Amino acid sequence: MTDDSLPRLAQITDVQEVAPELRHQLIDCWIEVTNSGGAAGFPFPPVDRGRVAPVADELLRRLHPQRSRLVTAGFDGVLAGWVVLRRDPDRLVGHWGTVHHLQTRPGFRRRGVASALMRELRKIARDELRLEQLHLAARGGEGLEDFYAGLGWREVGRWPGALRLAPDDTRDEVLMLLDTL
Repeated sequence: MTDDSLPRLAQITDVQEVAPELRHQLIDCWIEVTNSGGAAGFPFPPVDRGRVAPVADELLRRLHPQRSRLVTAGFDGVLAGWVVLRRDPDRLVGHWGTVHHLQTRPGFRRRGVASALMRELRKIARDELRLEQLHLAARGGEGLEDFYAGLGWREVGRWPGALRLAPDDTRDEVLMLLDTL
């Protein structure tokens, strides 16, 4: 028995696992999120396929079972959101991972997609990669700190004024940690 109100989650560890339709939907999602004002790696909208596709392709090429994982969420074959977990192979910092590009398509927001992605990513980090902590950086002024805090993350620092989105819009970069996996 399945619950159709919950997204179907999938984990991808190799570019060979990415079907052309999924690649297309990943790029479209990134464009939609960015152009709706989302903080997903392209700070200056609008963006288009020509700008996003090469970055997405590089992200997909870097997938690796021990160093970089993509987690997707969908409903009825339609991609609703995705996130990337990376780990540095260096022994010094190999016990923690970094979360990148958490995003939910605007039409799927308020359905628990981002929370489901983050919970799944946490399980993967703990159970499969044996990581001890996760790090992320979020754009200040978006309310993201509260979202992550609700999932057990805590703010550990800020880079004041690190992000200049416009001459009159400078934001902090908020550094967050999840150390109870």
